[in-house]
Amino acid sequence: MRKKTSAAQTAAAFSLVELVVVVAILAVIAAIAIPRVVSAVKGTDESALRENLAGLRTAIDAFAAEHGGAFPASIADGLGNAANTPGAFENHLLKYSSDAGQAAGAPDSAHPFGPYLRQIPPVPVGANKGKNTVAIDAANAPPLVTTGTEGWVYNPTTGQIIANSDDPNQAGLRTYDEY
Repeated sequence: MRKKTSAAQTAAAFSLVELVVVVAILAVIAAIAIPRVVSAVKGTDESALRENLAGLRTAIDAFAAEHGGAFPASIADGLGNAANTPGAFENHLLKYSSDAGQAAGAPDSAHPFGPYLRQIPPVPVGANKGKNTVAIDAANAPPLVTTGTEGWVYNPTTGQIIANSDDPNQAGLRTYDEY
């Protein structure tokens, strides 16, 4: 025996066509919104790269200003790292230093300069995202992207630094000089 439904019960229910229309509208909204969210996240990464490069550039310039124009890693650091080595770059920016660029762990009358950074910032984009290590490329100005896993590539002769990103979408964001 079939139960009779009243007009009020029928009007309160959704038909299959109405549900399909609602799902289609939600799909269109999602298709519009998702690419915008993804591009906003990409913009955040690019902004972080600009900030990290600006911080590195400021530290490099401050070191050069206080050390007679010598860029970090262009001279030995006095702690066993020769010129043109990643260790010298890090020690010059992360430790105290003398007029001659000799690094020390603590400030004293002979080492009044620095440190210029608390840490080398990580690269926020590309294949080496999250890496804060530095490769040295003294032969090319600007330095070239490497196949290594370092986050940054630095030229101690010119003081130029780039993100070591092989991401083709980041091609316009590799050198600080573009900002």
